[in-house]
Amino acid sequence: MALVCLPNFPGDKLNNYMIMNEKAKLSDTGLFGYVKVLLRGAGQVMFQCNAWTGLLFIAGIFWGAYEADTPAVAWGALLGLVVSTATGYILRLPAIDGWQGLWGFNGILVGCAFPTFLGDTVWMWLSLAMCAALTVWVREGMNNVMKQWKINSFTFPFVASTWLFLLAARAMHGLDAAHMATPLLPDHLSTGGYLYMSEAVFYWLKGVSQVFLIDSWVTGALFLIGLLIASRWAALWAAIGSALAIVVASVLSTSGSDISGGLYSFSAVLTAIALATVFYRPCWRSALWAVLGVIVTVVSQAAMNVLFDPYGLATLTAPFCIATWFFLLPMFKLDRATPDHSNWSPALKSHLQ
Repeated sequence: MALVCLPNFPGDKLNNYMIMNEKAKLSDTGLFGYVKVLLRGAGQVMFQCNAWTGLLFIAGIFWGAYEADTPAVAWGALLGLVVSTATGYILRLPAIDGWQGLWGFNGILVGCAFPTFLGDTVWMWLSLAMCAALTVWVREGMNNVMKQWKINSFTFPFVASTWLFLLAARAMHGLDAAHMATPLLPDHLSTGGYLYMSEAVFYWLKGVSQVFLIDSWVTGALFLIGLLIASRWAALWAAIGSALAIVVASVLSTSGSDISGGLYSFSAVLTAIALATVFYRPCWRSALWAVLGVIVTVVSQAAMNVLFDPYGLATLTAPFCIATWFFLLPMFKLDRATPDHSNWSPALKSHLQ
């Protein structure tokens, strides 16, 4: 039974915008359908419209958060996912976006970020919910602007909205900035830390887990399994992106502690998936383009570290967004399809069907 997605299909309820060759399955309607929308929202952080992928992503978040004794990160992720998805329903945004989980992926990242950087206060939780909701209409607005260039906002609504609240926390003491980095001038940035070949696999897997701000190799393994369920190409390029980022960052002598913690890899993972498997059909041309994109993403990460460390502000996934825009804006025709990167719906990207 194949699902047919129609862009901008109107409707208030989930079963009004799921069009199938035959009748809709029970699991696609009501409460079951809403849960699947939430899970797809988690999966869409790495461009996967798959509920099982999202379930494994959430499992990985909970494992890593509880392993690090930071359960607030896991529960914040759930809150951000639920709030942002509900906001899409309330604002009556295009229903097909909701079905694909596109209302939720920025919100779940907000939910991971706030407890990571801010103290556990009631104002943090209220701000988390507000920021998660904000990402929904920021995404809508940014996509309206960017569609004329045939590109997408990606996770930048999460980045911009979270930066807004984190910077405000420096002045608004009700938002406890206890876990934010100490502001440092560029000449004081750390280049220390040793790397050990025997632990290279852990560094590699942490590069995948850090997409959700989780420092756990087990979480990274769960994420790769989740990707494999949805797309073997996405899993392969996530693995390649993390490994290549480690090599590039090591060759260029960046901070060893940042490399080992996956902090030079997570944006590269997203860039690799986007360029090699989503916005272009997998082929040797898109593979070369993705390799170049990963290298530029690592350089962007280092540059943005220098730019934002004086404010004690994390780059989040901004290096991925910027580097991927650099590689999509030229609209090079790397496969048979006419380039249009305004979204990654299967209706637009036939190789994702």
